[in-house]
Amino acid sequence: MKKILNVNTTSSATDIALLVARTGIAAFMLTHGIPKLLMLLSGAPVQFPPILGMSAELSLGLAVFAEVFCSILLLAGFATRLAVIPLIITMVIALVFIHAADPFAKQELAFQYLLVYLVLLFAGSGKFSIDYLLQGKKQPGNYSIKRTAMALNQ
Repeated sequence: MKKILNVNTTSSATDIALLVARTGIAAFMLTHGIPKLLMLLSGAPVQFPPILGMSAELSLGLAVFAEVFCSILLLAGFATRLAVIPLIITMVIALVFIHAADPFAKQELAFQYLLVYLVLLFAGSGKFSIDYLLQGKKQPGNYSIKRTAMALNQ
């Protein structure tokens, strides 16, 4: 019972939680973005709401960029904090402009996406990501890496 109520999370548990959140939310968003990408590439007249004075085509293009391209970056854990910024903006626009007059039940999904994107903005991608590999650092206190670096400097 103590283990269930323990609030001291380990680093690996946090990293696994970030991996699940990051890949799950990216995969779910792709189910919204891929149909928009197909609509954009179809050549048919664009049926998408123009937002903030932009044309329907530009609004759709920006939504596709966020929902497809940025979601792919999230799946890989590459530039995670930068990738969630367009997704956050897209969800805020969906809430403020597209679903503003809708009941909460219709807005709830955008709020849920927004919440996870905000967590990823603040927490980052975690250890199981390309971001972590490119960082080139291991966990603090890993003395074998420090010894290797010191040996190379001599």
